[in-house]
Amino acid sequence: MRLRLIRSTWLAEGVVQLEFADPAGDELPGWEPGAHLTLHLPNGLAREYSLCGDPADRTRYAVAVQHDAASRGGSAYVHERLRVGEVVEVDGPKNNFALTEAPAYMLIAGGIGVTPVKAMAEALHARGADWRLFYCGRSRTSMAFADLLESLGDTIVHADDDCGGTPDLGKVLADLPGGALVYVCGPEPLLAAVEAELDDPARLRVERFRAPERPAAGEPADEPFDVVCGGGRRFTVQPGASVLDTLRRGGLDLPSSCEEGICGTCETRVLAGEPDHRDFLLTDAERAEGGSMMLCVSRSRTPELVLDL
Repeated sequence: MRLRLIRSTWLAEGVVQLEFADPAGDELPGWEPGAHLTLHLPNGLAREYSLCGDPADRTRYAVAVQHDAASRGGSAYVHERLRVGEVVEVDGPKNNFALTEAPAYMLIAGGIGVTPVKAMAEALHARGADWRLFYCGRSRTSMAFADLLESLGDTIVHADDDCGGTPDLGKVLADLPGGALVYVCGPEPLLAAVEAELDDPARLRVERFRAPERPAAGEPADEPFDVVCGGGRRFTVQPGASVLDTLRRGGLDLPSSCEEGICGTCETRVLAGEPDHRDFLLTDAERAEGGSMMLCVSRSRTPELVLDL
């Protein structure tokens, strides 16, 4: 899609909300909480941002973007150069973080990770579900939607500056209802801390900003393997090279965004062979099934992979 930026609104310190609509006024595809858009910015970068508006409003999409001090060019461009009236190419909505049926929910958000969680909280509140929300950040002034979320019900907002330091996640996760699922979005230290506190990792659902660091040692050495695409085109992926880069050098025009195995943009169906999954997105069951792989980071356990390309 090509969508026009129709409104830009400051939500909190360093956080801006962008609203997009179809230039012709056409209805937009529907979405559910947890979904994100990929914005193809005019500077050539593609970035994913979670939808945080009202799924019932098919006239516009809303995302919130925090100006990251360590920006790799995405948030800096949005804050400093993107202007109302510009038309941007957009992919999606796509949902790798969807709410699944459960008797209860514990939502945890860190910083700008509140964007998908805000949509989840509103949906769960509207349907009368059993849910709780813990929202943490460094300062209240930088925490978008804090007042709104507190008004919905069982929400705790923890600002480090106001509360004397980082939160006690053990206390937050104590006495979870039976069968409750835990949804968490935020920086990697928060995700790791929540995972360490949970007694059952099967209850955890996460969405990451960036891929966690891989161990410096203990990884098996990469071996070359062949990738076969439609029409019998064959490419050899060398050690240290990704499938994505190898196919692009061979002339294939393939989409990607994060290139860290966390967004799903380059997910591709596998027709034959066994992928060596190195992403942070697929579930254990999906990896065992081997029906798809992320071309940006994953490799092959077999000498040959046949892809649906």
